[in-house]
Amino acid sequence: MPRLGKRHEAGWLGVTRSMKLKKGSHGPEFKKFSVSSPGKADQAIYCEWKRRGIGLFYRWFTSYLNVSLSLVITRTTMGKEKTHVNVVVIGHVDSGKSTTTGHLIYKCGGIDKRTIEKFEKEAAELGKSSFKYAWVLDKLKAERERGITIDIALWKFETPKYYVTVIDAPGHRDFIKNMITGTSQADCGILIIAAGTGEFEAGISKDGQTREHALLAFTLGVRQLIVAINKMDTTKWSQDRYNEIVKEVSSFIKKIGFNPATVPFVPISGWHGDNMLEESVNMTWFKGWTKESKAGNKSGKTLLEAIDAIDPPTRPTDKPLRLPLQDVYKIGGIGTVPVGRVETGIIKAGMVVTFAPSGISTEVKSVEMHHEQLPDGGVPGDNVGFNVKNVSVKEIRRGFVCSDSKNDPAKEAASFQAQVIVLNHPGQIGAGYAPVLDCHTAHIACKFAELVEKIDRRSGKKLEDNPKFIKSGDSAIVKMVPSKPMCVESYTEFPPLGRFAVRDMRQTVAVGVIKSVEKVDKAAAGGKTTKAGAKAGKK
Repeated sequence: MPRLGKRHEAGWLGVTRSMKLKKGSHGPEFKKFSVSSPGKADQAIYCEWKRRGIGLFYRWFTSYLNVSLSLVITRTTMGKEKTHVNVVVIGHVDSGKSTTTGHLIYKCGGIDKRTIEKFEKEAAELGKSSFKYAWVLDKLKAERERGITIDIALWKFETPKYYVTVIDAPGHRDFIKNMITGTSQADCGILIIAAGTGEFEAGISKDGQTREHALLAFTLGVRQLIVAINKMDTTKWSQDRYNEIVKEVSSFIKKIGFNPATVPFVPISGWHGDNMLEESVNMTWFKGWTKESKAGNKSGKTLLEAIDAIDPPTRPTDKPLRLPLQDVYKIGGIGTVPVGRVETGIIKAGMVVTFAPSGISTEVKSVEMHHEQLPDGGVPGDNVGFNVKNVSVKEIRRGFVCSDSKNDPAKEAASFQAQVIVLNHPGQIGAGYAPVLDCHTAHIACKFAELVEKIDRRSGKKLEDNPKFIKSGDSAIVKMVPSKPMCVESYTEFPPLGRFAVRDMRQTVAVGVIKSVEKVDKAAAGGKTTKAGAKAGKK
């Protein structure tokens, strides 16, 4: 992390120069070496390029204690590129998530040997050598939390078919926020279950995190699941214990909405490595897992093979464009450059786009990823920057949504109806409650205008009309009204723009999915169209 008063390197594809950061280093020094700067006096932008085997890592660091980090990755692997999949590792607090994830990253990931040796030595000195894999992960987490930059490759590992990114979910509340607002949405969940006597029962109890995490994952759109039954060594590799757990877990994931026939169940030891990457010699009774999928039935023995059997994520290129803005930059000599991840559709040069909720329309002059033009445009999953004409940085901001003005453009939401699940609220929630909603990149207060009905959160059946209040554990259909102009979509049409977290008292108190949206037509009300947009629209 850059510190004021220290010399740091800024570079461009291997050409590095040195400069000294000071408060206000957002002008010529950064324009000279960096791509841009947001021009805020209390922030300085530091840009660094490094060549690595799996690609170019593009980093923005804002200094001055409010450190934020956004990573954009392109793969420059020779030959056929592997597909990227995102997995989220979930489970009860002591199920062995860190050890299992650490083992996979350790064996198949991007941790260099020196880092491993350093962590092993530190673990041994502190008498924690038996927690080697978890220690690696804990060290990475601790360093990241302290603001020390950790290469995103450390959170990746490879299977024969995929590049796998682990969406890190160290804590319950962090998990929810990552799942909703994280730039990477999970394609698959790996549910880690501890097989030890008492441990499994604690995790799966009404108060345990196992049920809650699995329910949240399903509610937030994760439709593929792998169940890893961990710590089999503590059960003396018992087949009976494994069968008992499979039966119980199948029953509860079915109630949530998963089909157990599509879920591989793998007995493992995250510490000893049994059935992780190689077949276990201690569980010869295990004949392997099977999984029904769109591409036909799949089978295997190990956790790595189960990850390799994930159905590849579909890219919704045929849907209308939706691109929530993460940042907007002003670049000297170029103009206004919004940056964000394409969620659905395609963004191309020459397209006339509309920004919701303001309704402003303009022409896209170019679309780039890492300063390379994308002639075919940006597709879902791409983090792109695009140059727009005649639009000031003051007119568009983070949380706005870019869309194709000729194909179902995004609009402001006057109100929306959503299903919310209250997770963690100390009191009761009634009509008039106005917490902050995190939905895609937007962060806006919304009022619970009306509690329409209380429902059973598992079956969806109505329990009560117009309840006076809802509390922790309840699920309800509610009408919500944003306090400021905001753009959201229904979950069925545009999933990434249709799920949200309700934040209050510095924690996530509820999660929700949007059922329907009442929209404001800014175009009909006279939304601004730039000259470039009008000209391009006539073509």
